[in-house]
Amino acid sequence: MEKLPKRCEVPENLKWDLTLLYKTHEAALSDAKRVQEMAKHIEETYKDRLTTGKNIADCMAEFEKMMEIIELVMNYAELVSATDYTDAEAQDVENRLRKVGVEANSRLSFINSQIAEQPEEVIREAIDLSKGAKHAISEILRSKPFQLHPEAEKAIAAFGRALTLPYDGYNQIKFGDMDFGNLKVGEKEYPFGYAMFEDDYEYSPDTELRRSAFKAFCDTISKYRHGTACMYNSYVQQNKVNSDLRGFANVYDSLLFEQHVDRSMYDRQIDVIMEKLAPHMRKYATLLKKLHGLDKMTYADLKIAVDPEYDPKVSIEEAKKYIEGGLSILGEDYLEMVREAFDKRWVDFAKNAGKCTGGFCSSPYRHGSFILMSWNDKMSDVFTLAHELGHAGHFRACGNAQGVLDTAVSTYFVEAPSTMNELLMANYMIKNATDKRFRRWVLSCIIQNTYYHNFVTHLLEAAYQREVYRIVEEGGMLNADALDGIYRGVLEKFWGDAVEIIPGAEMTWMRQPHYYMGLYSYTYSAGLTVATEVARRIEREGAAAVEDWKKVLRAGSTLDPKGLAALAGVDISTDKPLNETIEYIGSIIDEICELSE
Repeated sequence: MEKLPKRCEVPENLKWDLTLLYKTHEAALSDAKRVQEMAKHIEETYKDRLTTGKNIADCMAEFEKMMEIIELVMNYAELVSATDYTDAEAQDVENRLRKVGVEANSRLSFINSQIAEQPEEVIREAIDLSKGAKHAISEILRSKPFQLHPEAEKAIAAFGRALTLPYDGYNQIKFGDMDFGNLKVGEKEYPFGYAMFEDDYEYSPDTELRRSAFKAFCDTISKYRHGTACMYNSYVQQNKVNSDLRGFANVYDSLLFEQHVDRSMYDRQIDVIMEKLAPHMRKYATLLKKLHGLDKMTYADLKIAVDPEYDPKVSIEEAKKYIEGGLSILGEDYLEMVREAFDKRWVDFAKNAGKCTGGFCSSPYRHGSFILMSWNDKMSDVFTLAHELGHAGHFRACGNAQGVLDTAVSTYFVEAPSTMNELLMANYMIKNATDKRFRRWVLSCIIQNTYYHNFVTHLLEAAYQREVYRIVEEGGMLNADALDGIYRGVLEKFWGDAVEIIPGAEMTWMRQPHYYMGLYSYTYSAGLTVATEVARRIEREGAAAVEDWKKVLRAGSTLDPKGLAALAGVDISTDKPLNETIEYIGSIIDEICELSE
């Protein structure tokens, strides 16, 4: 395994093409200047004049035009540095662009405040008169009880860039400061790094290499645990202060408010999965121990494949064929989007030093999508790419049907289209299964890639996160030792005696950026619950179910999560879909066990 190359050494065909957004940094900065001018014009024209329905509707129409440009500028700001955190120029451009966004947000904070101050009948008149901002104005009306004095809102908005510093600090520690050196196992040395561990060594069928890599990885990140804990504590304390200032009953209600989700839906995902999925996953862990002849099943062994020798390498070109086959059920228009993603270089496949780990999809309004991942020639990469293309397809459909202000889908639902694509891929491969070993391999891919990642990894993060906010809600502060203890407790509760929680496992809280995104981690299981039910409906009903799903993709934020799920034929007001999904996961694990006898 070779040392990761510098970004400048990576072939262009493996990089995304950000010129699809802006040809140069200067062009992005020029648009940022336009944003400043537009924000100033809106302020001068409408401040203290938002007292009639017409003025509110006119103001929101101009605000909508400005937001279309901000969407491009802010997405470019995120993307320009994500592939190389050691690029000082890119970091500078990102900072300058984000500064403009914060300034515009602060300058125009009066819009929400002054609209919220109006009588309800005036706001409803504005909703009736508005063309592209009906939902956005409705949200202001919904948020009215939690609005602060306009000057307070402006002050908070002015702190916007500073409030993102905990997340920025986390990324700088993770990608800028951590030095892993080389990994020595016996007499052999291996190159080592954050991405190398999470993309390669963690999955290695070589037990000595895998466990040695886990220990070396944890030894390194432990040196940064106090600084990382400080960053995270700063972030959660911010959320608590915001909750108190706005008069929410607690920090959970504050964070769930923007998701259009109540506390019962949040708690249900965590409690039901912790109780009912755990036995199935313990059975899966025990199977892995048996198949690999392990002396014991440890936390460092949970990512190994059921059949690592039957894991063919997959090129990017072959992945395209798999994905086109698996997603063809969604129609030709969807496949056109998939082809465009490959042909126009929406995807950054590169593996280089300083690049953000994991994967994400950024979708600026009506300007395609940009997908970050690291290609390792594995089938798991195909599932990851299909997942991110699910986000791309969702926001293309949503953006084509809705105005820019109505594309902010609740995070409770946003992972449903992405995980749906993973399930469609799996169903396609199962239908093409030629023998028992291939079928077992596909089923194990579903568990290892789709359900383990979304229903276990992120769900355990959510259970940990809920306990973190409980402590904060009670007035406590958090340090590295406390966070270690919380995470270890969650792991021990879920895995029981089936998995040994070895030293270092408790520091898993250091590895995810989702904690800096509100209550996001639990939404992976929520979205996958909906996706599972819809995918099974598509299997039963075919075209009618697909058409309903396409309606969901187009709906954007015009419906809340319950409404979106209902449109797809799923009732998430009860725990029935979640219980059925867990039973389905259990049935897959049972079949894997049977095929392994």
